[in-house]
Amino acid sequence: MCGIVGAVSTRNIVPILVEGLKRLEYRGYDSCGVAVHQGGELRRARSTSRVAELETQVAAEDVSGGTGIAHTRWATHGVPAVHNAHPHFSPGLETARIALVHNGIIENHDELRAELKGKGYEFLSQTDTEVIAHLVDHLYDGDLFEAVKSATHRLKGAYAIAVFCRDEPHRVIGARLGSPLILGVGEDSQVSERFLASDAMALAGVTSQIVYLEEGDVVDLQMGKHWIVARDGASNFKSVQREVRTVHAHTGAAELGPYRHYMQKEIFEQPRALSDTLEGVEGFAPDLFGENAAGIFRNVDSVLILACGTSYYSGSVAKYWLESIAKISTQVEVASEYRYRDSVPYPRTLVVTISQSGETADTMAALKHARSLGMENTLTICNVSTSAMVRESKLAYITRAGVEVGVASTKAFTTQLGGLFLLTLTLAKLRGHLSDAQEAQWLRDLRHLPAALQSVLALEPQIIAWSEDFAKKQNALFLGRGLHYPIALEGALKLKEITYIHAEAYAAGELKHGPLALVDAEMPVVTVAPNDALVDKLKSNMQEVRARGGELYVFADADSHINSEPGVHVIRLPEHYGALSPILHVVPLQLLAYHTACARGTDVDKPRNLAKSVTVE
Repeated sequence: MCGIVGAVSTRNIVPILVEGLKRLEYRGYDSCGVAVHQGGELRRARSTSRVAELETQVAAEDVSGGTGIAHTRWATHGVPAVHNAHPHFSPGLETARIALVHNGIIENHDELRAELKGKGYEFLSQTDTEVIAHLVDHLYDGDLFEAVKSATHRLKGAYAIAVFCRDEPHRVIGARLGSPLILGVGEDSQVSERFLASDAMALAGVTSQIVYLEEGDVVDLQMGKHWIVARDGASNFKSVQREVRTVHAHTGAAELGPYRHYMQKEIFEQPRALSDTLEGVEGFAPDLFGENAAGIFRNVDSVLILACGTSYYSGSVAKYWLESIAKISTQVEVASEYRYRDSVPYPRTLVVTISQSGETADTMAALKHARSLGMENTLTICNVSTSAMVRESKLAYITRAGVEVGVASTKAFTTQLGGLFLLTLTLAKLRGHLSDAQEAQWLRDLRHLPAALQSVLALEPQIIAWSEDFAKKQNALFLGRGLHYPIALEGALKLKEITYIHAEAYAAGELKHGPLALVDAEMPVVTVAPNDALVDKLKSNMQEVRARGGELYVFADADSHINSEPGVHVIRLPEHYGALSPILHVVPLQLLAYHTACARGTDVDKPRNLAKSVTVE
């Protein structure tokens, strides 16, 4: 979602700010901007186009300086427009002395807006962010650090902010609560500098020395030095030291190579990503998840999975695995709903959060809510080892998908499934439900999984042919049963995300309970049909579709005995893979969505209205 970059340096930092924004483009945005201290005044450039256009604009307008901030905005309050783009100035364009960028949502912005209007402030945008800029200006009395600290006491909601002042040329202040923010320490001994960013990737190639700011921290960046204070009670702050970590962000991961889009690249990276995620696994021991995992796993007798979007569907697959293989009661909750309902906490629950970025605001809030209810046995499955969610949890399994640029998640999903399957077998072994022979067989199956995925990817030409039909449609249904019902849900999500075709998924047995009314010759019905125990039931559901004139597009296995005929199109996966079949069957659904989007001419990697890293509730 929104991205922040800031810097204080003895050199011109505009190229660093712009390059940082480019590295954050994967998060999704609809406007961008940069502001600097230049010639004793504030200068800025803003755009509703891509960062490349902003780069051209700052060059044409000769925007440069050693102190500045930059931002990519994903609209929440106010439409995507230049006047709503960050950075925001206060008190006004001609007299501006405060420049500010913000990630998050300020819940009491209406109240603060009314108060500040009463004090004479004019609002030029519809954003909640402009409220913070005016509030800081109102509280400013010669010390920006003190003004920002005072302002944070008035803010309700989530925020990561970076702000600088016309009257203090070599100073940037940052603060965070509920949204991620990091400090970068300059490594060049010839240049005195400090950096702020919402993501370490934004500073790749600039510095590897990173400080992860904690909840409630306020940081003061000056030439070659910084101070951090943390909230100490309701209204006070105390000085703190935060560890400087060496973090080598991926500088080359965003190269597109021979692929048309990042999404296609990431689909084809899945064999390698799964191989990396499973590398070194020689057995299903608790220490895969952390040094204290054995004691925690032995102390739990149920599992609660909290996640959003695609990660929620990976958790839904895991529910089938955990209950059928590990024999442990499992509940899966949409994280954004969980914390806002009355639930019954159970201390012997293993709370599992799943997130690609580890910064998903809804999931992070749900994790904290579960802990507040006394459920302290926590595990995060995540692709970023340094993320807030990993730091908040007692245990973690870090997938090794690498950087995922495309907004529609692909390799993050399959590697999450890999991590969840390891959790399933580890708990099964601890609970006495996994024999030595079964363990050896599962290890063989997992080692073969990357090769099996490679065989599925070879089906791409057949899927491209289907995509030409789908590109003409406005609606689609997806069907699955058992383990593959969540895979049907994920397939429908992918299609709607990047093609803008309305798609719904159902457990196939539910077809006759309502959705069948939608089926006609214009409604393609995608069916996930592996040769499992439910395949005969699924065949009956498919006949219900054919009897109403619906067109079936079936992803079957080699031995499913489902044949192509008029109105029934079949693509066969090379082999049936038992409980691991969902990892294989999701890949053709990803390819179908991708190639349909290409045929329709949509922006595959940056679909409208969506963001990669969802850091607001």
